[in-house]
Amino acid sequence: MTTEKHGFEAEVSRLLHMMVHSVYSEREIFLRELISNASDACDKLRYEALTNSDLLKDAGEFAVDIRLDKDAKTIAISDNGIGMNKEDLISHLGTIARSGTSAFIDNISGDEKKDVNLIGQFGVGFYSVFMVADKVEVLSRKAGEDKAWLWVSDGLGEYTISEGEKDGCGTSIMLHIKDDADEFLDVHRLKNIIKTYSDHITFPISLISKNEDKEAKEEEKSEKVNDGTALWAKSKSDITEEQYKEFYHHVAHAFDDPSMTIHYRAEGKIEYTVLLFIPSQPPMDLFDPARKTKVKLYVKRVFITDDCEDLLPGYLRFMRGVVDSEDLPLNISREMLQNNPVMTSIRNAVTKRVLGELEKKAEKDKAGYIEFWNAFGPVLKEGIYEDFALRDQILKISRFESTADKGLSSLDDYIGRMKKDRDTIYYITADTLQAAKRSPQLEGFKAKKIEVLYFTDPVDEFWLQMVPEYEGKKLVSVTRGSADLDDKKKKKKKNTAELDALIGVLKTNLGEAVKDVRPSERLTDSAVCLVADDNDMDIHMERILKMHNKLEGGTSARVMEINPDNPLIKSLATEAVKDGSVDALKDASQILLDQAKIMEGDLPDDPVAFASRLSSIMTRSFG
Repeated sequence: MTTEKHGFEAEVSRLLHMMVHSVYSEREIFLRELISNASDACDKLRYEALTNSDLLKDAGEFAVDIRLDKDAKTIAISDNGIGMNKEDLISHLGTIARSGTSAFIDNISGDEKKDVNLIGQFGVGFYSVFMVADKVEVLSRKAGEDKAWLWVSDGLGEYTISEGEKDGCGTSIMLHIKDDADEFLDVHRLKNIIKTYSDHITFPISLISKNEDKEAKEEEKSEKVNDGTALWAKSKSDITEEQYKEFYHHVAHAFDDPSMTIHYRAEGKIEYTVLLFIPSQPPMDLFDPARKTKVKLYVKRVFITDDCEDLLPGYLRFMRGVVDSEDLPLNISREMLQNNPVMTSIRNAVTKRVLGELEKKAEKDKAGYIEFWNAFGPVLKEGIYEDFALRDQILKISRFESTADKGLSSLDDYIGRMKKDRDTIYYITADTLQAAKRSPQLEGFKAKKIEVLYFTDPVDEFWLQMVPEYEGKKLVSVTRGSADLDDKKKKKKKNTAELDALIGVLKTNLGEAVKDVRPSERLTDSAVCLVADDNDMDIHMERILKMHNKLEGGTSARVMEINPDNPLIKSLATEAVKDGSVDALKDASQILLDQAKIMEGDLPDDPVAFASRLSSIMTRSFG
């Protein structure tokens, strides 16, 4: 029999080291994780067997067995679920096969509490076995296949795989318990852990141990330990907070606690039960491009899939939990779920209910809602762009930073603070909050105490294209020409001859590099800024598209605004009325444009030429 030796990927090796050395206070969760995995394996086989009954020919009744051998210092957790073949063992147990690996590893800190939360966010609970075992053997046979495979490791960097022997499909995991973990060789300790963490598992969990009753004829005794009732099928009044919490840990494979629990039963034309949780910690794959939802779909308590894109919209992909339908057929396939009218009704109703619960939380628990928003707000805002029917509801519960400096604000908060004669909600978009706060376009708004919202998530630029107004108030970017701060009641100042001359010089020297040059009402300190014309794309939006090579036709020319009260502009205006000013101010004109671009976070079109011009001007000034 050939035995192959493999090395863990570097990420797994680091993870195993951290698990062994940092998370000792959470050691008992190894059993919860293994039982959850065994339950999932049974669920998957039961689903696959709906369309291929041959897979069940040697499976028997689904169950999870835990065999304790105190003398041999071993615990074996066995299931008769879907099982794994050689490729599955390498993929599932030798590699962290999910997106976000680098982010996960980079966040491992050695801080016990923080790291155990990270483990849960990333869903790598199997590796917790090495907190209590110095050797682990995984014997598995995949349903529908004849060969069994044995995976063995001490968790120190390598593992071996060889052919094994196993009757029937499923997986058996043998743990050789460490000397300092012998507390887990006690029957009562194991029973308590199972009752605490896994009582809700719908398959029977049996604890098998040596019979200590000397008069008993049988050497072993087997005891069913769990209640086995689907938690979501119970009445809310019969469920404790602790039970909700442990079910969340099971269904989400997470270590953090839920920040919100939504549990209800819908009755009427379509009947279904919902038990959903909002995590307190963002999962590591939250921004995975696939945007998959992780809520499990059941039909009459039978698991169907945890990969159902029609169950919840992508902007609620942070939700975890279960939806159990009474009206879908048991043998429904993933393909049949698409565009199914029952699924569409469930999706719409559940989505509205979740948004409604979030709206209640925003009103009753403002601090708690802000914590939720900081974790999941950028994802929820995707719905403003995608979901026309529920756009207004999502906008109502959205929160934003503001120049009002009162913490996060809603659009309703902004409107409530507006002067009665104002009909515009002003905003600025930027890559970061710091960049937005530094923008010169804000100067005039701050000076006149006009509030501006900061939109700093990439998705903001996209939904803003779909929402021209809110509650009758126009949404206007301060980087657009229409964001006019001129007081219509006051007589507008006429340009001086010097300023007109400077504008003419700048237009001549810059040519098509700018769309126009004009005095600014928004600048109070800076000399110059760029704004988008009303019919042009917003500056930040254009930058995002350019970064992703989605910009056709090149960058648009912008309007250059100059500050008539700025000392530099005054000096240049004085020079502009002199003979030969066009040539004399050629370098200064280009430097003003480059300066405006730099203040927007862009580079000059030609950094070398910019440096040369700057050097030339400094030489003339100081040479």
